[in-house]
Amino acid sequence: MSTRSTRSFFAPGVALTLLLAAGTLSAASKKDPPKPTVDECLACHSDATLSHEVNGKTVSLHVDPQAFKDSIHGSMFTCVDCHTDVKSAAHETTPKRITCATCHADEQAAYDRSFHAKAVKDGNGNAATCVDCHGSPHELLPAGDPKSRVNHHNIPATCGSCHSQKFVMDGSGLRVQTVASYEQSVHGHAVANGSDKAAVCTDCHGTHEILDARDSKSPIFKFNVPLTCGKCHDQISKEFQQSIHGQAISRANWQAPVCTDCHGIHSIKAHTDPNSPVSAQNVAQVTCARCHEGVRLSQEFGVEGRRATTYLASYHGLASRLGSQVVANCASCHGTHSIFPSSDPRSTIHPSNLARTCGQCHPGVTEKFVAAKVHVDAPLSADIGSKAVRWIRKFYLSMIFAVIGGMLLHNFIIWRAKVIARRKLEHGFVVRMPLHFRWQHAALLSSFILLVLTGFALKFPDSWFASMLSLGEHMRRLLHRIAAVVLIGVSLYHFLHVLVTKEGRQLARDLFPTLDDALGAWQNLSYYLGLSRSKPEFARFNYAEKAEYWALVWGMFVMAGTGVMLWAKIFFGNHLPRWWLDVATAIHYYEAVLATLAIVVWHFYQVFLDPDVYPMNWAWWDGKMSLHHYRDEHGLDPHPVLAPAADEESESVTEESEATEVKHGD
Repeated sequence: MSTRSTRSFFAPGVALTLLLAAGTLSAASKKDPPKPTVDECLACHSDATLSHEVNGKTVSLHVDPQAFKDSIHGSMFTCVDCHTDVKSAAHETTPKRITCATCHADEQAAYDRSFHAKAVKDGNGNAATCVDCHGSPHELLPAGDPKSRVNHHNIPATCGSCHSQKFVMDGSGLRVQTVASYEQSVHGHAVANGSDKAAVCTDCHGTHEILDARDSKSPIFKFNVPLTCGKCHDQISKEFQQSIHGQAISRANWQAPVCTDCHGIHSIKAHTDPNSPVSAQNVAQVTCARCHEGVRLSQEFGVEGRRATTYLASYHGLASRLGSQVVANCASCHGTHSIFPSSDPRSTIHPSNLARTCGQCHPGVTEKFVAAKVHVDAPLSADIGSKAVRWIRKFYLSMIFAVIGGMLLHNFIIWRAKVIARRKLEHGFVVRMPLHFRWQHAALLSSFILLVLTGFALKFPDSWFASMLSLGEHMRRLLHRIAAVVLIGVSLYHFLHVLVTKEGRQLARDLFPTLDDALGAWQNLSYYLGLSRSKPEFARFNYAEKAEYWALVWGMFVMAGTGVMLWAKIFFGNHLPRWWLDVATAIHYYEAVLATLAIVVWHFYQVFLDPDVYPMNWAWWDGKMSLHHYRDEHGLDPHPVLAPAADEESESVTEESEATEVKHGD
């Protein structure tokens, strides 16, 4: 075949091939153009000013090229792997919002069940989402990177960015104090010092599926706490689960303690820290006492109550309260995590183990020694030692009452006779307090003392005087109000007496303070400090008596006003802002403290402790004051009211005493 023929033979095939090729190129030209590369996207998005308005808010579209390159996504994916709807670099429509669930379906499903997701669903715009914890997808780093927001060391700060901000947590029912508490805890300090093992938020609460503590699936649900803590403290967790507390938890007993009940939750501290609830000083008085002091366990499970009280009454407890660091506490005898009932052979207080337990502090102890009671006030059993202690107690209580009571009676008889004899030797009296003033004073004194006792008994229910009264709240409240009515009544009577009687008005004039009182106070102190040789003289009332009287008037108005507000709290609470009652409570309390101390320090000195009036100023009893003492204290009073002589004997004694005074130059 010739060349020409050959060409003629192949010509139609070549034409067909060219035709097919042309069709293929034409079809290819109709397909989508190549998707944009990362560099093409960053050509625009690397601009720091690039932004877009979404629902009225300006959203930055800037992507840091280097940060994206260093991120976990930048090293594995391109932009369009996530933004799949972007077909070209010059896209005209806003890309759809991407979701992490596309790649992280399991994590998203766990998050959807979490406390955070439910809060978002309920409309809480502050609840955490993926980017709040992990950071922007364009800058997201692997958890192993020290700069990652979810790196072990950074977890507390990441969670704290929300949980330490009050405005973020408002309405969530959660407290912001937890972050600060964690930072001060043994875990927080360890993490801050670089520990890779100390627990952070996610170790206890979980990562994506963070659940409410009331959810039975939550790792911080009460019955799950031992297992959660056991992830780090495995051996201790196993010991606890075998203990009486752990067995009670396994039976779903809500009253049994778990790790957080004793150690705390976020503010867990080392047992050597004095502020730790498991420190030597706090174990008995605070931690164990919360359950073992009351009667609840006794009623429900037959466990004896008052364990803290009876321990604190023993030598161990007393020494602990005095600050001993080595004396035995609850954990020293009962153990810490592996606590068993005394009937269990594994228990450190089982009879067969007591010698070894006590021997830790008392080497060489025998079975006889360990038979003594530790909880000294525990109900006495029928053994011989208990019977002996019971009879000794009764004997000495009877002896104390009889002997000391007899001593008091003996001394009172002699004291009374000597006081009467000394009173008879005094000559000439001035009527200091007429009978109706003495009645006012008696009512004032008795009601004031009753108010003090019943008022402070409420403020300090564990005090000795509250125990002494043993009134119960109903009787205490009733007596307090009766005393208040008496005090207000006698005050009103005195006020009316001052207004309507000549005697009362003269009393007010004599008690009215003047500038001379300030001068008299300075002169009096100068005399008793040895700075002046002349003792100042005063009229009917000196500066101290005037100050006390007007302080009483002021205190009466304040205490009566605030007391009535608190008595009628419903009325005043409905007509005034609620904080008025809080203010009234504060004023009522502090004014009561001030008044009580003023009476004890100031008034009682004038009546009982002043050597010039020993054993007391009898004016409150019989209204009289010796003429000699009155002239010494109130020499400027021109018209003292002299009391009539009781009989001829007293008159002769007066004349004899006056003659003696003249003879000696008095």
